Amino acid sequence: MGRLQGKSVVITGAGSGIGRAASLLFTREGARLIAVDQTEGVKETVEMIRKAGGTAEAVIADAGSEQDVKAFVERAVSTYGKLDAIWPNAGISGAGLPLTEQTVELWERVLRVNLIGPFLAIKHAMPHLIAQKKGAIVCTASVAGLKTIVGSNGHPYSASKAGVISLVQTTAYTLAGTGVRINAVCPGLIETGMTKPMFDHARARGTEGKIGQLNPLKRAGQPEELAAVGLFLASDESSYVNGQALAVDGGLTAAMPYNARF
Repeated sequence: MGRLQGKSVVITGAGSGIGRAASLLFTREGARLIAVDQTEGVKETVEMIRKAGGTAEAVIADAGSEQDVKAFVERAVSTYGKLDAIWPNAGISGAGLPLTEQTVELWERVLRVNLIGPFLAIKHAMPHLIAQKKGAIVCTASVAGLKTIVGSNGHPYSASKAGVISLVQTTAYTLAGTGVRINAVCPGLIETGMTKPMFDHARARGTEGKIGQLNPLKRAGQPEELAAVGLFLASDESSYVNGQALAVDGGLTAAMPYNARF
C-alpha cells in the first residue's frame, strides 16, 4: 500500500520543477491525480505518470483564476469521487528590479498567482474536505517569506510568500475542529525552471560549486527533496502537524547569513 493509496489529489504548477516531482512521487505512492499547469508541460508530466503505471489527468488552467480553480477542484471530485488533498504549488518569481522601478502591474501579477492562487484553492477545496471530515492542504511558500534575503530585489515575491505563510496559519484556525489540516513548505534554493537562469549563469562562469554556499549543507536542493516533504504533509503520517511553515533549505534559516554586499 502506498502512503497516498486511493487518495484524490490536485497539484498545481505540475508542468515542471517541484510540481512535476511531487506529481510523480504522489502517484507512485498511490494517489489519483489532477495535474494542473498553465503550460503544455503538464501533459508531459501526466504521460510520465501513466508510463510508470500511475493515474493522472492533465488540466491546463490558470491558478490565479477563480473560474479555473473551481473547475479543476470539481474535476477531481467528479473524476475520482472525492478530494483528499490539494497542493497549490504554482508560482512565479517576478522581476528582480529595484523597488523604485517596480510597477503596480508587476505586484498584481505576482500576488495573483502566488497568494491569490492558494487562497482560491483553499476556498474551493475546503467544502469538499470538510464534508468528509478529513483532508490535507499543502501550500508552497518560501524561505523568502520567513526571513529577509539581503541584497534581493524580490519584494513582491517575498511579500507574496510571507502572505502564504500567514494564510496557512490563519486558515488552520478557520478549519479548527473539521479534521482538515493545512501546512506550508518553504523551499530554499532549489534547482527549478524558476531558478534555471541563475544556475546556468553559474555553470557558464565555472562557479557552480558556490551555489548554496550560505547554507550548512553547502549545496542547492532538488525538487524531489521538496516533494518528499510535501508527501509527508499530505499523508496521514503528519496527522498532528497543522498550521506550520516547514523550511526545506539545507539549514539556511537556522541563522542569519551575512551578505557582504549589504
